[in-house]
Amino acid sequence: MPYYLFKISELDNHDLIKHLELLQVCDAFKSAQREARELRAEKPLDGITYKVMFAENQLAAEEILLKKRDKPVLMEYER
Repeated sequence: MPYYLFKISELDNHDLIKHLELLQVCDAFKSAQREARELRAEKPLDGITYKVMFAENQLAAEEILLKKRDKPVLMEYER
């Protein structure tokens, strides 16, 4: 399964509305990770995130990225 590199931009600082843009498809994690790190380092990250997703196809990767996840609950000893 390939690794998909996405540029994620949040519109109007809302967690619910995200714009995904596929930048690259890689066969190896190392090359996808290197590309993501380079993009994060060279551009300001105001509202933009770069994510590498391992999935069966592009649609599955997009579904995972768009899925709303609850914030983790911190236990008292983790604070």
